[in-house]
Amino acid sequence: MSYQRGSLKQLHRKEGETWVLRYRVTNTDGKRVEHILPVGLVRDFPKARDAWREVDKLALLTRVNHDTRDTRIRFNALAEHYLRNDFGADAVRPKTERTTLNTQQIVRGYLIPRWGKEIADDIKPLDIQRWLKSLHTEKNLAWTTISKFRGTMLRVYKVGILHEHVTRNPVLAVETRCTTNYKAILVTPQQTLAILQSLQNILHRILVLTCAATALRASELLALRWADVLWKQEKIAITKRWSRGKDGPTKSRRSEGHVPLHPALACHLKEWHAHTSYAKETDFVFPSLKAEGRVPISPAVFVADHLRPAAKAAGLQIAHGQRFGLHNLRHSLSNWLVNKAKVEPKTVQSILRHSRIQTTLDIYTQGDGDETRAAQGAFLKELGMASEMVQ
Repeated sequence: MSYQRGSLKQLHRKEGETWVLRYRVTNTDGKRVEHILPVGLVRDFPKARDAWREVDKLALLTRVNHDTRDTRIRFNALAEHYLRNDFGADAVRPKTERTTLNTQQIVRGYLIPRWGKEIADDIKPLDIQRWLKSLHTEKNLAWTTISKFRGTMLRVYKVGILHEHVTRNPVLAVETRCTTNYKAILVTPQQTLAILQSLQNILHRILVLTCAATALRASELLALRWADVLWKQEKIAITKRWSRGKDGPTKSRRSEGHVPLHPALACHLKEWHAHTSYAKETDFVFPSLKAEGRVPISPAVFVADHLRPAAKAAGLQIAHGQRFGLHNLRHSLSNWLVNKAKVEPKTVQSILRHSRIQTTLDIYTQGDGDETRAAQGAFLKELGMASEMVQ
């Protein structure tokens, strides 16, 4: 069947003059009959060209031409419609580049290959649940990852219902697990000190010390410039993260802010500032020497070539293929502050900048800048570095 563009027509409706898209379909008896799809009110789209733009926006021609025997939308068209509307210029909540890329991978890498050819309204909840379970049992995907698949598919249908492409959301009845079996390898202060002592390069030592004492995410560490180190205010400003070779927004709104800069840590950072060849305000705090400071150090190379060997030498049991990197230092500081130093959970949440305290601990308290600096100082003292503080 040749491609149908259809034609626009104005009809009188209760709501007012309405644009409709006319097209033809073949009935079960073989006869060609006219069907229509609503486009919008004439008062909202006074000219035909405006109505055609709305036709494109609603992907009506996709519905018309996808299957002339059944005008209901298929899942692949529904999913692509979701990507255009939930991630385009008209999105109510703007998405970061990373969120956009991750969602596109879920939709086009998993959802469309499995469900794309099926009529969206005909997909059954039990079939979805069985497929999600098979991703865990047969593909060995983590339940936390599978839970994201469910959430994305749920959103595809929600947007589809909003635009009247589908009548029901089968994902609502689907259940998945959202817990993970992953347990981070924790590094004690003594082991952290052993790692620091085994690292010969001062850049590597200061990188690990800063990560261990501030619990910054690796992407936030990499994005740091010297202008972000507020010496007089005893703070480090977190305003961005390094992602896909460029600066990007922080992980969440709560992530943007400051972390404390205890005098003991400031002393070591000042030593590195005096040593590095890249000490201008706009230079990276942890630059790639190979790239002559144009980009930050590569975390993957650093972890593989330096941090993992140093951690193993410090006595950590890291199996081949087991996850271990700078993020383990973030877990370790949180664990030590809560369980060893008995720091108020709200203060720990403030240091880690979690959006919800449940992520840190299911307790609510109050914290301020002095407490976070004192907590960081307690950790540095355990490392044996508080004695190197500024007089």
